[in-house]
Amino acid sequence: MQTRLHQNWRQILIPILVMLLCMTAIAALQIPQLQRLLNHSQTESAEQLRRTVDIEKNRLTFLKQLPSFGYQNLLADWTFLSFLQYFGDEAARSKTDYRLSPDYFEVILGRDPYFLQTYIFASTSTALYAGMPEKSIALIQQGLQSLKPNVPAGSYYVWRQLGIDQLLFLGDAQAAKQSFETAANWARLSDLAGSANVAEASQQTADFLSKNPSSKTAQVSAWTMVLGSAPDDRTQKIAISRIEALGSKVVKHPDGSFGIQAPAKD
Repeated sequence: MQTRLHQNWRQILIPILVMLLCMTAIAALQIPQLQRLLNHSQTESAEQLRRTVDIEKNRLTFLKQLPSFGYQNLLADWTFLSFLQYFGDEAARSKTDYRLSPDYFEVILGRDPYFLQTYIFASTSTALYAGMPEKSIALIQQGLQSLKPNVPAGSYYVWRQLGIDQLLFLGDAQAAKQSFETAANWARLSDLAGSANVAEASQQTADFLSKNPSSKTAQVSAWTMVLGSAPDDRTQKIAISRIEALGSKVVKHPDGSFGIQAPAKD
């Protein structure tokens, strides 16, 4: 009995230890690599950077086809770290572009559609910076096929992200209304703290769109969601400029939060 129990524990612990060691090694390798990339992007020409991007695209194509051997989440995490290097290298992106963004998330969400935090990056980098909202929406819709209310907890945020992209980047108010309604319904089924507020806000946005498909209030609400979840200062500045262009005023409070004044006319 003790021998069997010992074997069972070994079967459980060894894969966990291997995974932890791999993650530690990956993190140790990624940090100096990030610094090297940042240094190179300052001095390399646009042509040299484009060749680097082509090499990275081939690597991502390989990762899409690579068997995961049961380490789907680890592969997704590793690819996300690579994406953060790519997205955060503003000097290189200013010389090239953000067109590889969807390739990263085809790997990440294809391996781990429950990785909820990445949907924000997928939308921001692909729709806002790469200018490919159709691709962003397709990635989110593909991920949603694996999600259910409360599986994982907070999955209603993905429907909100889909609604944001549909409204702000495609101007498809009808599809956005349906996405926000679904987000509201899923949030009502959630026990997470704050889910009732999310359900109410999502339903309000859907109602605005139902009454007025070109509603400025709904667009301000969507940009406010972008502002609240912005992964970097650049995205915050874009969101603030779009909100103010719609006739609203943005006030930043001492604690870092934002107050939004609704537009005078909807």
